Amino acid sequence: MAATTFLLELGVEELPPQAIDTLSDALADGLRRGLDEADIAFGAVTAYATPRRLAVQVRDLADKQPDREVERRGPALAAAFKEGQPTKAAEGFARSCGVEVGDLIHLETAKGTWLGYRERQPGEATTALLPGIVDKAIAALPVPKYMRWGASRTEFTRPVHWLVMLYGRDVVAAEVLGLPAGRTTRGHRFHAPESLELAHADDYLTALEGAWVLADREQRRERIREQVLAEAEVQEATAVIDEELLTEVSGLVEWPVALTGSFDERFLEVPPECLISSMKANQKYFHLLDDQGRLKPLFITIANIDSRDPQQVIAGNEKVISPRLADAAFFFDTDRKRPLAERIPGLASVLFQQQLGSLADKAHRNAAVAAFIAGQIGGDMGHARRAAELAKCDLVTEMVLEFPELQGIMGRYYATHDGEPADVAQALEEQYLPRFAADAIPATRTGLALALADRLDTLTGIFGIGARPTGTKDPFALRRASIGVLNILVKGELDLDLRELLELAAAQHQELPYAEGLVDEVLGYMLDRFRAWAQDEGIEAEVYLAVRARPVTRPLDFARRLRAVHTFARREEAAALAAANKRVSNILAKQGGEVSPAVDAGLLGEDTEKALAEALAACQDRVTPLFAEARYSDALDILAGLREPVDRFFDEVMVMADDPAIRANRLALLAALQALFLEVADIALLQQ
Repeated sequence: MAATTFLLELGVEELPPQAIDTLSDALADGLRRGLDEADIAFGAVTAYATPRRLAVQVRDLADKQPDREVERRGPALAAAFKEGQPTKAAEGFARSCGVEVGDLIHLETAKGTWLGYRERQPGEATTALLPGIVDKAIAALPVPKYMRWGASRTEFTRPVHWLVMLYGRDVVAAEVLGLPAGRTTRGHRFHAPESLELAHADDYLTALEGAWVLADREQRRERIREQVLAEAEVQEATAVIDEELLTEVSGLVEWPVALTGSFDERFLEVPPECLISSMKANQKYFHLLDDQGRLKPLFITIANIDSRDPQQVIAGNEKVISPRLADAAFFFDTDRKRPLAERIPGLASVLFQQQLGSLADKAHRNAAVAAFIAGQIGGDMGHARRAAELAKCDLVTEMVLEFPELQGIMGRYYATHDGEPADVAQALEEQYLPRFAADAIPATRTGLALALADRLDTLTGIFGIGARPTGTKDPFALRRASIGVLNILVKGELDLDLRELLELAAAQHQELPYAEGLVDEVLGYMLDRFRAWAQDEGIEAEVYLAVRARPVTRPLDFARRLRAVHTFARREEAAALAAANKRVSNILAKQGGEVSPAVDAGLLGEDTEKALAEALAACQDRVTPLFAEARYSDALDILAGLREPVDRFFDEVMVMADDPAIRANRLALLAALQALFLEVADIALLQQ
């Protein structure tokens, strides 16, 4: 069976840069699925894309489906022949197969013998199947918004102007999106606007590069990265390459050329974050830092043309960036004319959530919770309250209205300008930390208190109105808020009771339609997030379940138990003790009620049960102070020594003795054993 390369290219008007990678990968996946479903053998599938094209190259694509042996079953043998002569059923089946009755075979099955027919069905040619496979792949693309062009009824994300479908050297006879397939592509819009004939599907990348187009997305990204770094080196500066910006810029050009421009140094009086946001959001520029990490009055732009007069391109970009930065400077100067505190009344007109009130209402609730938390963690309660009052004020400033990503950052600048305490100003930025699981937590006590209070208010409020997140919808980012709270409490080593904090946060809401059972529901939801936290820490699911089975409401304590049980689970004794605890749990569960762990030494008759009782008593004396200090790993190291007496007990002692008193005493001994381990976790669940 022969094989060669297949090339598909859709030539389009400029695609949205954020959609290019998604559409390109989806097209490759669609072709891969279609070929699999058609049972056509193929090799590597590679997606290519630029702003003006989506392409897929399939290597070693077989020229046809494999031949298949088709088996058909006809009537049962008993019904196929009467007195040695074929019946109408046999003759009809033979005609449907295109053969004589004598050409049919007997098929033996568990239900008897049947007439049958086998034939070899030749595989269909790949070129005949490709049009349908391509059509299906394109129809399945996650197009964000369809459009029509000209008088055509055809729809796609952008007008399609050319179509290439080559199987090796041959054009695949097909029509897709109203265009006939051919071998003609196009080069760079300015450097090589003429049509370009492809002799073979393997020529694609080379031919386009000769026409000033880098179709390989990764090659184009890395070309941009290399050029930006080289330009920065010339300027004796450090280029900051944001990966999202790099991807977006790569989706804007086909032939990248990095150029360095400058802006007026007076703009450096504006906070660098403002200038950087303006350069990135509006112009897609990369910024440069000096050796002290300070912003330099330079930028790197990526042109889509190799100009004969690059200075003219640079001058054009400098002309465009100047008014953008002037706007940022204007917003900064205008905002500072009013202290943040004067904006507090304005929060009353900004809705947080219809049933939960305005941002002013949220700020009031946050202030009470933040002050309480600050008092619990050694912070300044007054500063925490003040930070909560000011926390959302920068949302109504000109700068943040223009650049929402600067929320918190501008709050810090404006609060500092207003003369607010340093930790209050810092907290306005820190309230959004951590933004993701691995992010830093607030560095100030005021920031910790505010970050916790804000998330707890959102969690209790949204759950309280019945808007619990589902598996697919979490519009208020409650999962992220929960993990943020856990990270703050654990990484910050804040030994706070989550139930107590949730009760306080819930009490700040005036009316919640689902207030009954609210704290338990939110607490359970948040502690369930520890599963993901544990996974990120490399801790097994059964370890999480063992700790989750205990009524632990302090996240720091929960995390310490997780780590201790994770370490214990790797000990040689762990499996045997987990199995023993599982057995104990099953035995005690059958007793129909709680079993007291109080052991009567006078009823211990056998040496083995005496040895276990003595070992338990000795462990109890040693681990009790360790439990009080949350030194769970040390405690479990000691409890690991119980393996031998526990194993011997189960090997040599009949727990369910005939004498009721002895039986009850042995059950009490097992309850005492279980109680010791339950001080940390239900290690019986490690058996899962």
